[in-house]
Amino acid sequence: MTLQAPIHASRRSPTVMIAGGAGFIGSHLCDALLQRGNNVICLDNLFTGSIDNVRPLLNHPNFRFIEHDVRDVIQIDDNIDRIYSLACPASPRHYQRDPVGTMKTCVLGTINILELARQKGARVLQASTSEVYGDPEVHPQPESYLGHVNPIGPRACYDEGKRAAETLLFDYHRMHQTEIKIARIFNTYGPRMLENDGRVVSNFIVQALRGEPITIYGAGTQTRSFCFVDDLVRGLQLLMESPSSVTGPCNLGNPHEVTIEAIAREVLRHTASISPLRFQALPKDDPKRRKPVIDTAAQVLGWRPRVALEDGLRATVAYFALRIARDTPALVPAVAPRRAGRRASQLRIADPGQ
Repeated sequence: MTLQAPIHASRRSPTVMIAGGAGFIGSHLCDALLQRGNNVICLDNLFTGSIDNVRPLLNHPNFRFIEHDVRDVIQIDDNIDRIYSLACPASPRHYQRDPVGTMKTCVLGTINILELARQKGARVLQASTSEVYGDPEVHPQPESYLGHVNPIGPRACYDEGKRAAETLLFDYHRMHQTEIKIARIFNTYGPRMLENDGRVVSNFIVQALRGEPITIYGAGTQTRSFCFVDDLVRGLQLLMESPSSVTGPCNLGNPHEVTIEAIAREVLRHTASISPLRFQALPKDDPKRRKPVIDTAAQVLGWRPRVALEDGLRATVAYFALRIARDTPALVPAVAPRRAGRRASQLRIADPGQ
């Protein structure tokens, strides 16, 4: 499915393709690039992305949506100046649903994107991940750390797939002089996250808003560093437009480290929920600590996160509160039939499933 006519770029309006552009991070990137005056081609197979994330953009004259799976060869007639490669399910619940498909997305999808970049003479930014560090033995994690990854574990399809994608970018750079950038993205949160993606912030917020127990895996002492999506999108753009000699890898994340239990209690505070905490066994290969060293981003890009965790959580809670309220079936009153001993004006609540 293609929405919107082909884009004819001018020298003053670069054309940017975002693979995975209807996803959580990709859709925010579409917004930001259109606001900068770029022409944007959004490519997505809608496996975890949603057309709702980009629906407000569909009538924008500089926006084009193409439903396509990057595992298949990409053919686009337009000139393309920049390619953001974000097309891959990023939460364990989704990437483990089809692990072979996840690996194909990371490897075949990256090859197809790099081939397109080679044909168009475009610069490519690969959205890599902190998962390339695995369950790290070095803390915090600098880009020079080679990682501690289990290549045969249940998370390997994503962890090793993203490591292979980084390898491919550097091989194309060495063989074909393709301009590349690699961003290693740490935990990111914000509006448009999927409520069923199994990630910490979205899980906790949805459970708290619904009054369900807050599920914490392990003792809750494991740590993460949470970056608000607006900060990440700004960092991605700065990395993409950095000098061609800057290839990365470059960590993008918030170095403020917090325990999982502390995040759960913050969510309870922001939602005024009385949900209890429920502790379960830690999944296999789940990292115990995660915190980025962001010296490269700070010194080379002039980037640091600006949004405090409290402010980011407030915005994310507000988003999910509206989403859950919208998705809850309305209770529709209906006139009850006349019965002996009951007034006809009495109402019953209709079953929403009827």
